[in-house]
Amino acid sequence: MPARGWQRLVSDSGLDGGWMPAYSEFMPAPRLGVRPCGDVDPRLFAAGDPWGWRVTEYEEALELRPGMAQVAAQVLHALGRLGAGEPAPGIGQRQLEGNPCWPEELRRRGAPPHERCVLLLPLALARTQDDMGRIRWTLFGASEQGPERAFWRGFWTAPERELDEALGLAFFARLLAAACGETTTDLRRAGWRLLAGDGSGAGEPGPRLRRTASLPSWTEPFLWQPGRSLRGVRYLLTFRPFARLPAAVRGAYLAGDLHLLPFPGSLLYWGAPAYAELARELPFARQIPLLHSIERHEGPHGLRVPQSGWMHEPRSSGEGAPEASLHGEVRNTYQRTHRWARVHRHEDQLVVGAREDRVARVLFSAAADDVGLYDKPMARNAQIWTRDFHLLLDGPRAGREEIVRAGERLAEGGSFGYRFLYPAMRVGRHEVYWHRPLVAHRTAAGEPALVADPPLGYLTAYDAERPDLSRPLELWPRLLARPPHVTAVEQLRQVEGAGPGYRRDLVNVRKLLDAAELAGGRPLDPGFARALLTLPREESLADWLAGLAGRAEEPAAVAPLVAALRAALAPAADPGEAEPLTFERTAVRSFETAYWRTISGLATGRFVNKDNADCVLDRATQRRLAHRGRDLERLGDFLLGYHERTIARAGMERRAFAGSLPFRWRTDFDFSWSGGWSRNQTGAAEERDLIVVIPGRDRSRAVVMADHYDTAYMEDVFGYPKRKQGPRLAAAGADDNHSATAALMLGAPIFLDLARVGRLACDVWLVHLTGEEFPSDCLGARHLAGCLMRRELAVETRRGRRRRDLSGARVQGLYVLDMVAHNNDKRRDVFQICPGSGPESLWLAYQAHVANRLWNDRAPEWNRRHRRGRRRGVRSADGRTVPGIALHPRLLGEVRPAIDPRSTLYNTDGQIFSDAGVPAVLLMENYDIDRHGYHDSHDTMENIDLDYGSAVAAIAIEAVARAATEEPRWCAF
Repeated sequence: MPARGWQRLVSDSGLDGGWMPAYSEFMPAPRLGVRPCGDVDPRLFAAGDPWGWRVTEYEEALELRPGMAQVAAQVLHALGRLGAGEPAPGIGQRQLEGNPCWPEELRRRGAPPHERCVLLLPLALARTQDDMGRIRWTLFGASEQGPERAFWRGFWTAPERELDEALGLAFFARLLAAACGETTTDLRRAGWRLLAGDGSGAGEPGPRLRRTASLPSWTEPFLWQPGRSLRGVRYLLTFRPFARLPAAVRGAYLAGDLHLLPFPGSLLYWGAPAYAELARELPFARQIPLLHSIERHEGPHGLRVPQSGWMHEPRSSGEGAPEASLHGEVRNTYQRTHRWARVHRHEDQLVVGAREDRVARVLFSAAADDVGLYDKPMARNAQIWTRDFHLLLDGPRAGREEIVRAGERLAEGGSFGYRFLYPAMRVGRHEVYWHRPLVAHRTAAGEPALVADPPLGYLTAYDAERPDLSRPLELWPRLLARPPHVTAVEQLRQVEGAGPGYRRDLVNVRKLLDAAELAGGRPLDPGFARALLTLPREESLADWLAGLAGRAEEPAAVAPLVAALRAALAPAADPGEAEPLTFERTAVRSFETAYWRTISGLATGRFVNKDNADCVLDRATQRRLAHRGRDLERLGDFLLGYHERTIARAGMERRAFAGSLPFRWRTDFDFSWSGGWSRNQTGAAEERDLIVVIPGRDRSRAVVMADHYDTAYMEDVFGYPKRKQGPRLAAAGADDNHSATAALMLGAPIFLDLARVGRLACDVWLVHLTGEEFPSDCLGARHLAGCLMRRELAVETRRGRRRRDLSGARVQGLYVLDMVAHNNDKRRDVFQICPGSGPESLWLAYQAHVANRLWNDRAPEWNRRHRRGRRRGVRSADGRTVPGIALHPRLLGEVRPAIDPRSTLYNTDGQIFSDAGVPAVLLMENYDIDRHGYHDSHDTMENIDLDYGSAVAAIAIEAVARAATEEPRWCAF
C-alpha cells in the first residue's frame, strides 16, 4: 500500500546534508516524528491513523488553550478600536488601503452597534525551539491558507471523512448562543445561513492557493445564494470580503438587521494588498499582518509570539521614522534572550527594564563589541521587507551573501518591516503548520470570551525548501485524553494563589507516566522512579504518592491517578542483583589522586589559550595575553599522545586506535576579530574532535563517552554582564571541562582491559569534542552529529596517517560529561542525569542510575574497610595540594528529562546529539550558575571537590561500561 499522510513525511528524515548551524546563530526547527538517526516516534504518530497528529493533554492545557485566550484578548481589543474608528494596535493605513475587507464605507461609518466582533479566525501555529531548548507552540500569524479553507477543513477528520453532523451543528448553536444571545438550538429557525466564498481570494495576488473550500455536506440546507431574499435571515456566515458582498447584505448589516459571522474587520488581516504583493516573493507573508497586533511573548505558558513590526534606520538625509499610523507598530529595539541568562533563574518572561538593542544591530552586527560573550547576530531567524513591500531577507533560507546584502541595505537607512522567525516544526523535509480557528467574541460589556469546543482545524505540510501552498499534505489534530494525564492537568495545575508544589507535582506525574509509556508497559524500577521526581531529598516515593491527593484540587478525583502510578512500579529491586564492573579500579585512592593531578595538569599547565576563537585580535585582549598562540592544537596532540601510550601499555595496538576528526569552522557571519575563526577561513588552522576506538565483540554498535576540551572566556575579566568589553581570556577550565576530560582519560585503560578480556559487547568510543563554548557553540558536536547522520564517519590516525572507516557503526548511546567535579554548596551531593528524547535515552539514564545505586550501596562498606575515621572531603586551600583522603560520598543522581525545568541538556553538546536522533544522556554536577568558578577566573583547582568529582567520574565510567556490556534492551527499565 502506498504511503499516506504522515507516512509520506517520515520517508525522508535527512537534515540538510548533515550540516547543523550554531544555535546561537540560527535556532533551527525542532525535528518531530522522526529524527535523522532515529525511528518514528509513536507518541506523535499512531500506526493505524495515517492522518492524525497527536497533541498531548499538557500542550492543550498549558500552552494552546491559554494561548488562544491570550491572542483573542489582543485581537479583539485591536478590532474593537478599529470598529470604533480609533487607531488600532498593529493596523496601519497601509493595511487598510485598498483592503476589501474593511473598505471606505466601513472606515467612515464604523461597525454597527449590534456588532459582537465574532472571530472565526484561523491561526497558523507550529512548535518551535526556543533558546532554552524548550519546544514551544508558537504563533506565526493568520493562516496562510486563507480564512475560509482553513476554517472549514476543521470539519473533516481525514481527507474523505467529515465531522459528524450533530457535532458541527451543535458548535454553531453554541456560537450563536454565546455571541448573540440566541436561545434556540434550531439553526434554521434561528435564521442562520451560509454564503460560500466567491473564489476571489481576499488579498490577491500572491502564490496560488486553493481559493475555495468544500463545505461539509450537512451545510447544504443552510446555503444562501445571492439574489435571494434575506427575509428570515438573521445570521450570515461568510468569508467574502465586505466590499464583495451583495448590496442587500451590506445594507442589512449596516442597518443592524443582520449579523455577519465572522466580524468583517477580522478578515482584513488577509485583505491587505501590500502583504498580498509581498506574498509573491515571501509565500507565507499572509501570516504577518495579524502578528503586528500581538505583543511578543516568551513565557513558558501560553503561545510563544516572536516580535514583529517596523524599524527605522536613519538616513544621512535625516528622514524621520514612519508614523505608527502608516504601517502599524514601530518597534525599533529588541531585548535579547539567550540560553545562559535564565538557567535556574525562572525568568521566563521578558524582564521589564532590561537592556534593549536596536533591531538592526541585533540582526546584523558581528562586531566584537556587539557580540560580547554570548550574543551573535540573529538575521538567520528573521524576515525583512522594504517599505514598498519587497522581500529583503528570508533569514532561515539565506546564505552569507544574502545576509551581507541585507545588512548593507539597512545600513543605507530607511524603514523596514520585519518579523523574528523561528522555523516551524519539521518532519523529514517538510515543515508543518496547524491552522486552528480562534473562535471568540466580545461580550455585551466589551470583554473577550472564547466559545467552547470549537473545531480544531487541520495541519498542512510543505516542502521546507520549495513550499507549494496550493498542494499541501494535510493532517488532522488528535487531542489525547488519556485518563491519568487528564486527571493530572485538571487536578495538579498551578492555580491562582497556589504554591510551587502544584507545578512540581504535575511535572513529577508527567515524568513518571511518560517513563512508563517509554518502557512499553514494563514496570518501572521504583528507585529509578524516585530519581525522576523533584522532591526534598528526605521524601520517599511512597510518601509523595500518599500525599498527592491532599495537594489536588479535588482529592477524591486523584485516586485513579495514584492507582495508575502505583501500577506502573515494579517491586523494590534487590540492591545485590548486579555487580559493578569498574569500581575496583575507581573506588580507590590511586584513582582519586590521578584524577586530581590530571585535572591540574590540564588546567594549570602549559595549555592557556583554549577557546576555539583564540587569539582574539582586539587591543584589550592582545595586551593581556601571555603568549599569542592558540593552545588547542597542542592540547589535542597531548591527548592523542596520552591515548596512544595507553593503548600500547594495554597491548591493544592492533585492535584499538586513537585519531582525529578534522573539519573547518563554518559560520553564517564574519567573525574576523577571532584569530581562531580567521585562521580556519584561510586554511592556516582547522578544528578537530578526538576519538579513541576501543573494540567490543559487535563492531557494528558503539557506546560513546564524550566531553569537550575547549574552555570559555572569563566573564569577570571581560566585565560581563555590564559589557565593559575587557579582554577575552580563556578560563583555566578545571571544572568546565577538564573534570570531564580527566574522567575520559582515566576511563581509557579500564575500557581497554574490559575489551582485552572480551567483556565489551560493543565498541566504546571516547570522544573529546571541540568548540562547545561560545563563540564556536557546540561546533565539534555538530560536526560529529553530521558525520553520523551522513554515515561518513572516518578517523585520521597519526600512526601511518591512516583513515579508519567507522561509517558502518551505529551509536546506540552517548554519554556527555560536562562539569562533574564541583559539589553545589546550596544542595550538596547531587548530580544530574539528563536524558534526551526517546526510550533509548531513558535506557541509558537507567544504566547511570544503576551505576549510582551500586556506588551508594557499596560506599559505606568501602568507608568502613579503608577510610575508618575519615571525614567529608574539603577543597584544597591553595589549589596545589591534593586534598586528603575522605569518606566516599553517597550521591543522589537526579534523572531530569527534557520536561524537567532543571535539566541543562539543552545548554550542552548533548542537545545536538538528541536533536539528531542519537540516544544521549548528559551527566553533570548540580549546576549552580551563580557561583564563583563558572566561566570566570575562579574555575581553578580551588573549586574542585575531589571526593565528589572522582565519585561522579567513577559512576560515569561504570554507566558506560554497563551500557556497552548489556544487550540494548531499550525498554527494560
